[in-house]
Amino acid sequence: MTRGTKRIRVYVADDHPLYREGVVAAIRGRPDFELVGEASDGNQALADIRRLEPDVALLDVKLPGLDGVRVLNALRRDEVATRVMFLSAYLESAIVYRAVAAGGAAYLSKDAGRQAICDAVAAVARGDSVLAPEIQAGIVQEIRLREHDDRPALTPREREILHLTAEGCTAPEIGRRLYLSPTTVKTHLQHLYEKLGVSDRAAAVAEAMRRGLLE
Repeated sequence: MTRGTKRIRVYVADDHPLYREGVVAAIRGRPDFELVGEASDGNQALADIRRLEPDVALLDVKLPGLDGVRVLNALRRDEVATRVMFLSAYLESAIVYRAVAAGGAAYLSKDAGRQAICDAVAAVARGDSVLAPEIQAGIVQEIRLREHDDRPALTPREREILHLTAEGCTAPEIGRRLYLSPTTVKTHLQHLYEKLGVSDRAAAVAEAMRRGLLE
């Protein structure tokens, strides 16, 4: 590593100690990486990432407590700049789609070698996206399936909040107009994000327009 080059700050969360130790060892073995923390559950991972703001967080999708995608959704909601990549034994296309749609920058199988994982971390830190070759065909098929049935079932309240969001109203403004607390509005917004497969307000409006939900 060139003198003065900033190291990539990395966080690891996985509830399988032996696997996590292997990933941690791989990260520590790279002179251009700096391990800033690790956890075995989603709640701890979320708290740590909010506090440490690493460049890249490696998460298992099926973390105890908060799963990896819910951790990512919370980070995006809080505008934490950390980029998230997933390492998972679950390669079903629906699970991968959910993770990528939420904003995951990479999705690798836990069978991936240490070199492949480290290369993906470096790519994600550069702003690239990485999908394991074995899941690429499945995710394409999942996208095609969802194109044929992509209008989620929204509650009347969610539709109200979606339309007000599209008008540019903030959460407090929506709360005042609908006589709801800001916390309740944020809960409805989070449900909207999950149903639309997005992670922020702008993406929710764009996706809702694409699906014809604001007509």
